[in-house]
Amino acid sequence: METSVKPHSKTAGRDPAIPDDLQPDAVDDFDDQDDLEGMPAPAVAASDFSPMTLRLGEDSRGQRLDKALSGLLPQFSRARLQQWIDDGLVTVDGKPARGKAIMLGDEAIVVQPKPAESDHAYQPEAVPLEVVHEDEDLIVIAKPVGLVVHPAAGNWSGTLLNGLLHRWPHLSGVPRAGIVHRLDKDTSGLMVVAKTLRAQTDLVRQLQDRSVGREYLALVWGQPVSNGRIEAAIGRHPRERTKMAVSKSPLAKTAITHYQKVAAGNLDGKPVTLLRCKLETGRTHQIRVHLASIGFPIVGDAVYGKHHLISVFPRQALHAEKLELVHPTHGDAVEWQQPVPADMAALLQQAGITA
Repeated sequence: METSVKPHSKTAGRDPAIPDDLQPDAVDDFDDQDDLEGMPAPAVAASDFSPMTLRLGEDSRGQRLDKALSGLLPQFSRARLQQWIDDGLVTVDGKPARGKAIMLGDEAIVVQPKPAESDHAYQPEAVPLEVVHEDEDLIVIAKPVGLVVHPAAGNWSGTLLNGLLHRWPHLSGVPRAGIVHRLDKDTSGLMVVAKTLRAQTDLVRQLQDRSVGREYLALVWGQPVSNGRIEAAIGRHPRERTKMAVSKSPLAKTAITHYQKVAAGNLDGKPVTLLRCKLETGRTHQIRVHLASIGFPIVGDAVYGKHHLISVFPRQALHAEKLELVHPTHGDAVEWQQPVPADMAALLQQAGITA
């Protein structure tokens, strides 16, 4: 890992006041990320999960059970109450409840609440973290392959956010525990985290201004003839909603990726090229989608790559190598570099490429 500091004047007019632009939709890197939407929600108190006995009143007459319960138990969402009914955790006058049942207004209801996995999503956990830089304002993390950045469906624990809250408890007072951008689970490399709200505000604005430098190394199938620039809007895939795609939809957002050839090689007798990619924007899966769209998918990419060649490498061969930004306090330009992890280094060696 390399770190350098260069004299630089801070971006003019950067206001340290807390702005509305801390909302996730204002930052490229949180675009279309349902799992990163909003601030961490407080955990539901353990006492809320003890059995509850309720007696409906006249105001519940003619209401469906789930609606009547939502009025009596506002601390729980209607969807959660419906789930408990479906799971047999609610009885009406001693019998299993039906959500669409119409109430008379004098029933005895017993609810046995069941915690959801998401109730524990924002708890501190001892997740191993490699810190390459730390000061009073910033933390720079070398994210390993396999680490999810933020809790979401299927990954409610063991995330970077959980690890940050364990190591730096005060981050519970900073939106998203200071996270301002993300890397996919199977992408390795550098991420910056803000330790204060003031620093987070500044970093968010730098991302909006496209002044944060982020360079990636990507090993792709094929050999581009020259260096290039891809400007193609990205939006949700029209049929597969878990994927992104180059799109002409009015909902698609501007995305720009620059790529430069570093070296060429071969894997299993097929040509591959190591590219250095620089982001102007930070859309979801941007580099993976852009490179696949011009016919050079990333080696190992199970979502956007060559499916018949997935066995060559167990993940996308993509690494966030370099990070550049203006320090939010002292105003110097700072940068960090991180070498590729061992698995990708071995893949490049197999291809006859020296990174």
